[in-house]
Amino acid sequence: MYILLSLVVVVILASCKNVKLADADRHFVNGEYFEAASKYRTLYRKTPAKERELRGVIAYRLAESYRLINNVPAANAAYANAVRYNPNDTLIRLQYGRTLQKAGNYKQAITQYNTFLESYPGFRFAENGVKGSVNAPVMKQSPTKYSVKRMDVFNSRRSEFSPMLLPPDYTTIYITTSRDDVLGEGRSPITGMNNNDLFVSRLDDQKKWIKPESAGPVNTEFDEGVPSFTATGNTMYYTFAKHDSIGPSSTAIYKSRRDGGAWAGGTRLHILGADSLDVYAHPAVTPGEDFLYFVSDMKGGYGGKDIWRGILTDQDELIAIENLGPEINTAGDEMFPYMRNDTTLYFSSDGHVGMGGLDIYKAIYNKGNLKWEVQNMGVPINSQADDFGITFYGEREAGFFSSNRGEAKGADHIYSFEYPVVKVAVEGFIVDKDDEFVPNAVIRVVGNDGTNEKFNGKP
Repeated sequence: MYILLSLVVVVILASCKNVKLADADRHFVNGEYFEAASKYRTLYRKTPAKERELRGVIAYRLAESYRLINNVPAANAAYANAVRYNPNDTLIRLQYGRTLQKAGNYKQAITQYNTFLESYPGFRFAENGVKGSVNAPVMKQSPTKYSVKRMDVFNSRRSEFSPMLLPPDYTTIYITTSRDDVLGEGRSPITGMNNNDLFVSRLDDQKKWIKPESAGPVNTEFDEGVPSFTATGNTMYYTFAKHDSIGPSSTAIYKSRRDGGAWAGGTRLHILGADSLDVYAHPAVTPGEDFLYFVSDMKGGYGGKDIWRGILTDQDELIAIENLGPEINTAGDEMFPYMRNDTTLYFSSDGHVGMGGLDIYKAIYNKGNLKWEVQNMGVPINSQADDFGITFYGEREAGFFSSNRGEAKGADHIYSFEYPVVKVAVEGFIVDKDDEFVPNAVIRVVGNDGTNEKFNGKP
C-alpha cells in the first residue's frame, strides 16, 4: 500500500485522444510540476461541466501538481473539485487530507483521512495523519521553550532554505536560494522559480550577519544546494540537479574542496550500485567523514523518499549502502538529514505523527538495542507548514532552520532558534550529624549530562 505515496503520478492512458492532456501529463511525469499545473489549469477551465469524469481526473492531477510545488491553498481548491467529481476515489481523500492538515484545517483533514481508512484500514501513513491532526492543537497550546525568529538578513522575495553553519568556528553560514541574482537563466519548470545556487554570509566585526553573496565557482546554471561540511570545514558535499530539454533530469551528490579560500567546482560522488534514474540528494556527512547520510527514492525503501547511509572511501566512493529502517523511514518522505554527532540525527518527515507538512525530528541511536529513538521537535520549531533543514552552532542548543510557514505559495525562508540557558541558584547549609555547621565544606554537583563541578562552602 505504501507505493501509493511514491507513485504520485496517476496512470496515463497511451490511447488518450486529448493531446493537450497528454502534454500536461508528460510534464508531470518529468517532474515539471509548475508547467504541468499551468496546462492542467487551462484544460480544466476549457472542459465542459457535463464531462464530469474528465474534469475530475484533471482536477486531481492539477491538485497533485499544486501540492508538489507547495501551493497549498490552490491544491485544496483543486482537491475539493476532484472529490466533487469523483467522490469514490479514495486516493484523492488521502492526498486531500495531507494538504488540509498542512493548511491547519485539522477537523476536515481527519474527515478525509478517515474516509480513506474505511477502504484501507490500518494504513499507517493515514493513521499518523489522524493522530497528528488530533495532537496539533494540543502541541500549539504547549510550546517548547525554544525561541524562533525570522532572519530577514538572509531572506529575499524568492526562496531560501537549508542553512548550514560552517565548522569549526560557525561564523559563516551557507544557504540555498533562488533569489534573482543566481546564475541560471529562466525559471525552473519544476517550481516556477529560478534554479538554486549556494550563497554565503559571514559575521562582521559587530557579530552581525552580512547580506549573503554567491559562493563562487561551485555554482553553475543548474541547481546547487543543501550543503554539508566536514568537521574541518574544508570539504563540502552538496546536491546538484540538472534539468534541461537536452537530456533526462538527474539529481546527484557532488563534492567540493576549498581552493584558495573559495570552493572549487564540484565532482560527482560515485555511489556503488546507483541507478542514474534515481534521486540522490541532501548529503549529511558525519564529523569524522566516515559515513554519509543521504536521501534517495531508490528501490528497497519504505515509500516516497527515504534516508540512507553509506561508508565513504578514500577514493571518493560511497559503499555499503543501507536504509536507516522503519524507525526513521515511513511511507511518506524523509529528507534533509543532519548529523550533529555520530549518534544524533535530525531530519524532516511528513510521514511520522506531526503538525502537518514536513516536521523536524530528533533521532538518537541506541547502541544497546540498535534502534533509533525518534521525537518531534515540537512548536515553535515545527508548524503546520514545512519545517526542515536544521543546523546547529556546534553543541549549543541554537542555530537555524527553514520553513514556509505563513507563505501561501510555499516560498521558504530562514529562521533562527535558541533554547534559553537556564541558570539555577542553590542555597543551603552544610551541617554534620549533630546539626553543627561544617566550615569550608567541599561540595560536588553532578549533572545528568555527566558534568561534575566542585565548590567550596563558605566558612
